[in-house]
Amino acid sequence: MSGGWFTTKLNYVIGWGRKFSLFHYPFITACCGMEYMSTACAHWDFDRFGCGLTTFSPRQADLIMVVGTISQKEAPVLKTIYDQMCEPKWVLAIGACTLSGGIYDNYAVVQGIDNIIPVDVYVPGCPPRPETILDAIVKLQEKIQNQEQEFRWKRRK
Repeated sequence: MSGGWFTTKLNYVIGWGRKFSLFHYPFITACCGMEYMSTACAHWDFDRFGCGLTTFSPRQADLIMVVGTISQKEAPVLKTIYDQMCEPKWVLAIGACTLSGGIYDNYAVVQGIDNIIPVDVYVPGCPPRPETILDAIVKLQEKIQNQEQEFRWKRRK
């Protein structure tokens, strides 16, 4: 990292705060939604990882979890929701259908959402296990902590 001691420590503190305060927007379209729900419930509880606040407004979310099959008709909606999110924003792609179209190799299904929006962490499986989703959240938190954080100073006049 560039900079001195102060900017390095400030970068660490901002990264720590961001990784444990993920507001996620669930974009659930298919059967993998059951795995998402079980991950959010008491037995697995991804709230322990600082990812518990589900918001259904893209303007309040910084993480979008795309879960399930994305059709060609849904692709513009997904892109619009992603564009409405504030920076910094991250994407989890959960399930085989989200990653590669899964068993639906036809013209109506998007063959991987990375053709529409950039993906930070991929979660494979049909359906993916809750442990895999939790592992992906931990990997995303590591990525958030280790990236260069953007922050701006405002001077008062």
